[in-house]
Amino acid sequence: MKFIRETSPYIRKKVSVRRMMVDVLIALLPVTVFAVVQNGFKGLSVILMSIVTMLFFELLAIMMIKWPKDMKKKELFTKEGFAKVKQLYTINNITAPLISAVIYALLLPSGTNLYVVFIGAFFGIVIAKMLFGGFGSNIFNPAAIGRIVVGTAFGSKLIYTNGGVDVAVGGTPLAQLGANVNSLAESLKDYSLIDLFLGNVPGSMGEVSALLIIIAGIYLVIRRSADFRSMFSTIISFTIIMIVAALATNQDVIKFTLYQVLAGGLLFGAVFMVTDPITSPTTKFGRIVFGTAVGIIASYIRLLGAYPEGVAFAIIIMNMFVPVIDYYKWSSSKYSYKQFIGLIACVAILALIIVFAV
Repeated sequence: MKFIRETSPYIRKKVSVRRMMVDVLIALLPVTVFAVVQNGFKGLSVILMSIVTMLFFELLAIMMIKWPKDMKKKELFTKEGFAKVKQLYTINNITAPLISAVIYALLLPSGTNLYVVFIGAFFGIVIAKMLFGGFGSNIFNPAAIGRIVVGTAFGSKLIYTNGGVDVAVGGTPLAQLGANVNSLAESLKDYSLIDLFLGNVPGSMGEVSALLIIIAGIYLVIRRSADFRSMFSTIISFTIIMIVAALATNQDVIKFTLYQVLAGGLLFGAVFMVTDPITSPTTKFGRIVFGTAVGIIASYIRLLGAYPEGVAFAIIIMNMFVPVIDYYKWSSSKYSYKQFIGLIACVAILALIIVFAV
C-alpha cells in the first residue's frame, strides 16, 4: 500500500477542493455585491485592496518557499523561467487567498483606511498562513487574524457607515447594546429586527444582511461545500446562551435572542469562517464540539467582555484546540450517546454561569 502525504483539507466525500472553493466564492458573491451597492466606491476599494494584497503576498511567499534550486533570479523574466514558476502555482493558490481576502474585507467597515486594510491583509496571509507553510498547513483562519489585528491596533480608525453615511463610533447595533442587556428596548428604537435582517444598519460590510448570509449558508450546505455540523452548532449554542441571558434579566426572550443573532458577525462567522475545512476539525463530532465552543465563547465575549463582538476571537481561540479535538477520545467517526451527554452537560454548566454573571 502506498501512502501519500497531503495537507488539509481532507475531503471524505465526492467533492473536490476546487469545487468547494468555487462554491464559497459563489456564496460570497451576493453578500459582496450588496456591500458594494450599499457602500459604493468606499466598499469596493476596501475589497480590492484586500484582494490585491493577499494574492500578491501569497504569490511572493510561494516563489520564496518553492523557488527552483537550479533557477537564477534573472531567469524569472524569461519564457522558460516563467513556465517553471507557473508549475509551482496551482488554482488553489488563487482561490484560497481570494476567499480569505473577500471574507477579511467583508469583516471591515467601508470607511476603513486603505493602509489599515493592507496591514490586516498582510498579517492574515503572511503571518497567519504562509509562515505556517501555506495552503493546508495554517492553523489559524487568515481572515480572522487580519480582522483582529486591525480591530485591536486601529480600532479608532474603523469608521462604520450605513449606506455610505458615516455614523459615530459606537453607533452599530451591537455597540449600542453593549454589555448592558437591559438596553434592548432603546436599541430596538433605532434598529428594528427587520432592519437587522435586511441589512439596513451600520456595521461591517458583509455582516449586516442576515438574509443574504442565510441564503449563502443554505447554498453551501446543499452543495455540501460547508459542514452543517459546525455551522448549526455555532448558531444553536450561541442562541441557547442568549435565551438563558434573556430569562435571567427578564428580557423579551424572542426579541433579545433575535437581536443578538442577527446583529454583528455571528451568522457570517458561522457560515463562512467556522466551516473552513483547513482550520476546523476533521471528525464529525469534533466539528460539533468546535462549533459549540465558538458559539459559547462568542456569546460570553458579547455579554461579559469589553468588546461588543467576539466571533473572530472565538474562532481563533478554538483554532488552537483543533488538534486536541480531533485526536481525543471523541475523534471516533461514529456518534455515541456519551458524547452528546457530555456536550449537553458542558453547555448547561456554562449557561448556568451566565445566569449569575449577567
